[in-house]
Formats: sequence, C-alpha cells, structure tokens
Amino acid sequence: MAEAHAKHHDYHVVDPSPWPFVISIFAFVLAIGTVFWMHGQLTSLVAIAGFLGVLYTMIVWWRDIIREGEYGGYHTRVVQFSLRYGMILFIASEVMFFVAWFWAFFDAALFAGEAINFTRDEFTGGHWPPKGIETFNPWHLPLLNTLILLTSGTTLTWAHHALVHGDRQSAKWGLWLTVALGVLFSMCQAYEYAHASFSFSGNIYGATFFMATGFHGFHVIVGTIFLAVCLGRLYAGHFTPTHHFGFEAAAWYWHFVDVVWLFLFTFIYVWGGGVPAAH
Repeated sequence: MAEAHAKHHDYHVVDPSPWPFVISIFAFVLAIGTVFWMHGQLTSLVAIAGFLGVLYTMIVWWRDIIREGEYGGYHTRVVQFSLRYGMILFIASEVMFFVAWFWAFFDAALFAGEAINFTRDEFTGGHWPPKGIETFNPWHLPLLNTLILLTSGTTLTWAHHALVHGDRQSAKWGLWLTVALGVLFSMCQAYEYAHASFSFSGNIYGATFFMATGFHGFHVIVGTIFLAVCLGRLYAGHFTPTHHFGFEAAAWYWHFVDVVWLFLFTFIYVWGGGVPAAH
C-alpha cells in the first residue's frame, strides 16, 4: 500500500491549500473597502481589515512554500526550474507595469504643447516641465539615491557570490548591508517627497512623477522585506551553495528595481526635469 503512494517523479503535486481561496476573500474585502472608503460610504477599518488579512495570508502561504522546499524535499531540480521561469515571467510583468508609467510621462513631456491636446496645453503652458513647477535638482538627493541603489546591488552580488562558495558569514554581512541600504533609500525618498514643491494632484507633472517614482519606492520596500526574510532564513540555516532559489529570486527582483531606478533617474529627473531653479 505504501508503495502505491510512493513518489516516482520529480514534480511536485501540491497538497490542497486554503490560502488561495482565503486571500481572494481578503483581497475582495480590501478592494471594496478601499473604494467605498474613498467615496466616504464606509470606515477605513474595512479596508485595513482586508489589508491585514491579505498580509497574514501571504505570510502563512509563503511559510508553507518554504517548508515544502526546506523540509519536505519537494523542490527538486525540475521544480526549481519551473520556479525560475515563474519568477522571470513575474519580473517581465513588472517591466510592463513600469512601461505604462514611463509611457504616460513621455506622452506628457514630448507632446506638452500638442495642438490636439488643448486642455494639456492649458495646464502645461506648452512646454515641459509645466509652468510653475520647480523640479528637483537631479545632482543632489536623486544622485545620492542612485549611488545608494548601485552600492546595494554590489553588496547583494557579494552576498550571492559568498553563498555560492559556502561563505555564509560573508553572505550575512552582504545581506545586512543591502537591507540597510534599502532602508536608507526609502528614508531619502520620503525626505525628498516631504520637500517637494509640487503635489500629486492639480498638475500632470506631479501625477506622472509620483506614480512612477512612488511605485518604484513601493517596490524598494517590498524588495527590502524580501531580502530581510532571506537574511532571517540564512540565520535559520536555510540555503546551500546549490539550493537557494529563494535568495536568487530576491536578488533578481532587487537588480530589476535597480535598473528601473536608473531609467527613472535618467529620464524623469535629468531629461524630464528641465533646468531646476537655483537654491
């Protein structure tokens, strides 16, 4: 009887899990609660409850996946191959997500005075950046943030290289530095936002700027949490030189975030920012 249930393949047929259904319910509550809250018809507690439910379900669902890989032996080479393809496709979808915000920015910047967009001409004054907008000097805080992210990519590569060669202590140091640099970037961006002379609403420059850089900042926070979890797993004894896809996935995500920032710095801060006012 035991032989009939023995596993004779490298694939992972997952056990029944409640988490896909549970997270769909909480995501629905979050979406409905947020929409009604924005229209003043519900308290924010409904949206907060939905968000906390989604967060909890993510934690326990990923916990189960970690257990499958670390203790269940289900993440064979074939399964790891599929996971890699899944992560690559996810990052590809994120690339297209940011393409949308760049598209909006370039459309507004390149055609600020287009005759057919008469309402846009009214708001921009026919040039970019729009009239009355004092942009950030790209060679001050934005340049510092660029150096921070590029350095974090270096420390993460160091950590990955150390892990592959069995130097777990250096891998921990590299991850610590990467997480710290991620937190520093988020703090610098929050400071920058607090001192912006323009807002999200009321002008097309602020809307496109904050949507593009803000979503990138959100991705930095997600990536920092991702790497912090990997650091905790490293201390827990997880990951080996040949079996550490969770770490690789976090590294791929972080390098993707780095590359997006280089495009943001080049096109939104430098090219699309015009000549900032002298301070």
